[in-house]
Amino acid sequence: MEATVRGVPVHYVESGSGTPVLALHGAGVDHREVAHALEPVFTAAPGFRRLYPDLPGMGLTPAPATIASNDDVLDLLLGFIDTTIGNGPLLVLGHSYGGYLARAIAQQRPEQVIGLALVCPVGARTGSVPEHTVLVSSAGLDVALSPELEASYRDYFVVQTAETLRRFREAVAPSAPLVDESALMRIFSRWELGDRSDTSKTYPHPVLVLAGRQDSTAGYAAPADVAGQYPRCTLAALDRAGHALLHEQPALAQALIVEWLARVREHSAV
Repeated sequence: MEATVRGVPVHYVESGSGTPVLALHGAGVDHREVAHALEPVFTAAPGFRRLYPDLPGMGLTPAPATIASNDDVLDLLLGFIDTTIGNGPLLVLGHSYGGYLARAIAQQRPEQVIGLALVCPVGARTGSVPEHTVLVSSAGLDVALSPELEASYRDYFVVQTAETLRRFREAVAPSAPLVDESALMRIFSRWELGDRSDTSKTYPHPVLVLAGRQDSTAGYAAPADVAGQYPRCTLAALDRAGHALLHEQPALAQALIVEWLARVREHSAV
């Protein structure tokens, strides 16, 4: 599907019906990674309409010169919400870079965003993170990827098994050729989002923050600090999980997301 927002054709995939959930992927991939991880959740928790957009410069969403910063990406996403969802309630979930944008959406529209979930979220700045360490490596694992994709897999996963390799091949690798590297360099050169709202107001809705104990990209300390800003937040730092937490600990992640959805329903009676 496609929604034209500010002259940009935003490609997205939509599934199900009910309360909208906007799910945002990380950098260097497209909607397929987060959709692959989340769709099993909604088998256990029906009644939600899932929207998975490709962020600018990734997947099938272009990043024209008018998108020159993360503030521009945020404006595009707010316009996407207006176009596809309207002014009704929604939930927002983001992984990695998508978590940075998800927090900003919730901050801009705290009355509309009735639930927020952040998986390995990055922030305005990178703090202390652990070194990349492979915890589990299956002997004789036949990667059978190009050198570039194998390096990506090895650097991303701390659990390197036939199962995580399968998930990488299905949900991550296909998006690599679609990344507009020059566009991302332009956007990320103006990474930090501007302060647009009253940050003294506390976000009142249920929040979930998932961190990988071995995450060498976002770390686990910074997500824990983020969690402390939300009074209705569940924080889980998962062992045996790096930045690819959704692939390395799928059962735990799915259970915690299902519980978050239940809290949102209880809190908002949707």
